[in-house]
Amino acid sequence: MQFTRPTEQLTDAALLAMLQAAADKARAMGQPQCIVIVDPSAVDLAVLRMSGARVLSLRSARAKAQTAASTGRPSALLPEAVRGAIAAATEGAMTGLPGGLPIWRGGVLLGGIGIGSGSGAQDVEVAEAALAAIGATPAP
Repeated sequence: MQFTRPTEQLTDAALLAMLQAAADKARAMGQPQCIVIVDPSAVDLAVLRMSGARVLSLRSARAKAQTAASTGRPSALLPEAVRGAIAAATEGAMTGLPGGLPIWRGGVLLGGIGIGSGSGAQDVEVAEAALAAIGATPAP
């Protein structure tokens, strides 16, 4: 019987590269953002609220990241029929808002990233830039 398994995790260098790429993309589009990166257990690894980003968007960015890490899918794919119940059951830790992407690299789920403060499309675009910075994708 096997009692352990090898795991991979995001390094500090990866987190800094993702934050930089996300902030650069947000700056280029003229939309300051809140950026939250979590591990597969939904624990915060990196958080940045850019100057001018909406303060309460930090909460939604975290929920988007936690949703993506928990499900391994973009937050916007949370089924509409269960969104309210899941949000209530998790005290807002999960959401169906766009802007949360899982961080997949080499078939391994490394966590999730959540972006908030722009439109849903802007949030997703910024998250995609962060994933690209480390060669990650939103799907295995």
